[in-house]
Amino acid sequence: MSNKTRQQMLLDIVTLHEIDKQEDLVSILHEYGIDVTQATISRDIKQLGLVKVAGSTKKYRYTQVQFREKGLKNKYDNIFKECVLGLQSAGNILVIKTVSGAANSAGAYIDNLMIPTILGTIAGDDTIICVATTEKDAQDALKMLKDTF
Repeated sequence: MSNKTRQQMLLDIVTLHEIDKQEDLVSILHEYGIDVTQATISRDIKQLGLVKVAGSTKKYRYTQVQFREKGLKNKYDNIFKECVLGLQSAGNILVIKTVSGAANSAGAYIDNLMIPTILGTIAGDDTIICVATTEKDAQDALKMLKDTF
């Protein structure tokens, strides 16, 4: 089975079901006769831009982050990687330091991720403040953004 076909099945599964563990994705794919490892699923999750968000029946679930502006993901990825100097959190607030003059570009990247648990971002010259719904959501967003670079 091709990567594209497997990844499309993965997207279908997380759209239809509230899945919060990679092991569950492996099990479901095995039920469909697709032999995959947890490491493969982990790579697929990263390539597809899947993140965990609050679910309605489970505590969290995987979902795909969509960019508002189609076709700009790679450009924003590169800008974010090049200009961010550090990320940290304090409670439900993320503080992102960038090179001078780059906070607006990095903030646009975060806004375009449309992370449902990020309520908003404010960018200055070299600092971005993101407000998350909870401290746990801030930690999850921080991990996701750190994985970007």
